[in-house]
Amino acid sequence: MKSTTPLIALLLLSPACSSDDDEGTAGSDVEYQEQVVDGMHSTLLTDVKALHDAAVALQAAAPAPTGRGWDATQDAAAITAMTNAWLDARAAYERTEGALAPLFPEIDEAIDARYENFLEGGNGDQDLFDGEGVTGMHGIERILFVADTPATVVAVEASLPGYKAAAWPATQAEAAAFKNELAAQLVTDTQTLVDQWQPQQIDLEAAFAGLISLMNEQREKVNKAASEEEESRYSRRTLADLRDNLVGTKRAYALFQTWLKTKPNGSAIDVDIQASFDQLQTTYAGLPGDAIPTPPATWSAETPSAADLDTPFGKLYSAVQDAVDPNEAGSAVDGMNRAAKELGFPEFVEE
Repeated sequence: MKSTTPLIALLLLSPACSSDDDEGTAGSDVEYQEQVVDGMHSTLLTDVKALHDAAVALQAAAPAPTGRGWDATQDAAAITAMTNAWLDARAAYERTEGALAPLFPEIDEAIDARYENFLEGGNGDQDLFDGEGVTGMHGIERILFVADTPATVVAVEASLPGYKAAAWPATQAEAAAFKNELAAQLVTDTQTLVDQWQPQQIDLEAAFAGLISLMNEQREKVNKAASEEEESRYSRRTLADLRDNLVGTKRAYALFQTWLKTKPNGSAIDVDIQASFDQLQTTYAGLPGDAIPTPPATWSAETPSAADLDTPFGKLYSAVQDAVDPNEAGSAVDGMNRAAKELGFPEFVEE
């Protein structure tokens, strides 16, 4: 995630109070705020720990053979175990990605920066397997899934200054470096997240704005698919990223739901939000596999043709656009902005 406002912005600030009823009496806004804070902390901690556990499992599974690099036959079980651990880490991260960038920007960059972000400045990284330069989930992903990477993605990346073609470890030293440096660095970074994820007061205004922002993040992921810059492009599971983003958004929104329904227009707004969530979920469920459908060769995000909009990618694009357009009555972002107003929070403004 590189354009984030937090999903759950856990900041060292006092909890926001959105009502005149701040005395902490039964059913007061203060009481509901405390419930949301408790739910956020425990829910997100579960996924942060899951992310770290998956990183540990990936490193443990990485083969370190003597006298050779990885072999598809001899190391088949280990490669499958690494792949499964990476997918587990990715799912846990995508459910909480909005929280990581503002709280731990440097760690977030190390964990989730895309390949091109690491190459900014033209310095490149010619050592694929050490724990410096290109690291994190995408650094591991482009090595682990090198055989699955679309040729179009390789062609786009090959034009980047400092590019180094992805490959499996070819020698004993490279295999050891992958295990003890690159994979170990992901373990270290995720352990830091676990260690620092202590109970903190939560700025609920920022939290709700970030909740809306993560919905908006889904549009970027679809848009970038047309330029081969989508996020999980090596493993071809960006559609699964979108599904996990939606799961995380719905789960976090549910923490506000009871509170919202105490407001004059809250129940009606909740119905609209849930309907938009359900429509987007139906769209995602109706697409096979974990990869975003291939955009048509004639695709233009500015002026898509009717024929292109009728393709699987075009239908996905339209559904996501409709769900996140703040100016579209009935969209999730429109509904969540109305909910923000009811709760006394500022509305989300797209940058």
